[in-house]
Amino acid sequence: MSVPLPPPRRLVEITVDGEPVRLPEGSTILDACQDTPTLCYGDTLTPKNACRVCVVEVEGSRTLVPACSRRAEEGMKVSTDSERVRHSRKLVLELLGSSVDLSTTPGAAEWIAEYDADPQRFGQEAATVEQPVKVDNDLYVRDYGKCIMCYKCVDACGDQWQNSFAITVAGRGFDSHISTEHDAPLTDSACVYCGNCVEVCPTGALSFKTEFDMRAAGTWHEEEQTQTTTICAYCGVGCNLTLHVQDNEIVKVTSPHDNPVTHGNLCIKGRFGFQHVQNGRSAKQTQKD
Repeated sequence: MSVPLPPPRRLVEITVDGEPVRLPEGSTILDACQDTPTLCYGDTLTPKNACRVCVVEVEGSRTLVPACSRRAEEGMKVSTDSERVRHSRKLVLELLGSSVDLSTTPGAAEWIAEYDADPQRFGQEAATVEQPVKVDNDLYVRDYGKCIMCYKCVDACGDQWQNSFAITVAGRGFDSHISTEHDAPLTDSACVYCGNCVEVCPTGALSFKTEFDMRAAGTWHEEEQTQTTTICAYCGVGCNLTLHVQDNEIVKVTSPHDNPVTHGNLCIKGRFGFQHVQNGRSAKQTQKD
C-alpha cells in the first residue's frame, strides 16, 4: 500500500544579516538562524513567546519580533545581532539572572558573557523567586527557584501532549508561579509521573531525582556521560529511549524528539523504570564480591 506524501512546500527567500536564506514556506525565522539564543522554545511544542531572548529585528517592523514564532515571509530582511537586538537580549538576561537561578540553564552563562549582561547591577534587594526545593517523590524534583515561567511544562502536561492537566499557572504578575491544580500536593494531583514536563524544562527547575542528588553531591559530570538510544521493552508500542550513562550506570532517560512514535514523550515506565537495571547489576556485583 502506498503512503500519500504531503504536497511540496514553496520556498521563500529572506535575508538574514545580509546573507540570503531559502527555506520552506511556513518556516519561522528561528529555522533560518538556529544559532539565535532561546529559552522558552521547544521543538515539540507551540511557541509561547515568553522568554523574549530570541527577538530579532525585522525591517519595517515597529518592534522586535520573536524568531521562534514569526513566520518567514518572502523578501523579509532580518537582523539577529543589531545594537537594538543586543541591548534587548542583554536586558532580558539581566532581569532573568537577577530573579532566577540560571546555574543549570544550558547556554545561559555563555549568553550572559556574550551580551555583557550584569544581573547583579539591580542590587541585593532585587526580588527573586527563590524558594525551598520540593523533594516529595523518588522520581523527579521541583526547584521553582529556577523557573522562568516559560509554560512549557504546562503545555506538555496539557492539551499539547499528556492531557493530564496536572500543572497550571497560579497567581498574577510577579506572584504568578507554576503549581498543581488547586495547589494540591503532587500525590493528590492528576500527575501520572510521566516526566514529560521534565523533558521540556529548559532551566533544570524540573529534574530527575538522580540528577538532583548527584549535583548536590558534586558527582554529576555530563561531559563524561554517554548516550545510547534503544527501544523500551515494557510494552509493544516501540518507544525509543535514550539512556544517559555515567560510570556504567544509567542516570536518566530521555527520548528523541524526532522519533515518530514518542516525539520526546514517554510514560512513567519508560522514563523512570530503569532502576531494575541497576538493581540487577548490583546483585551480580554483590555475588562476585
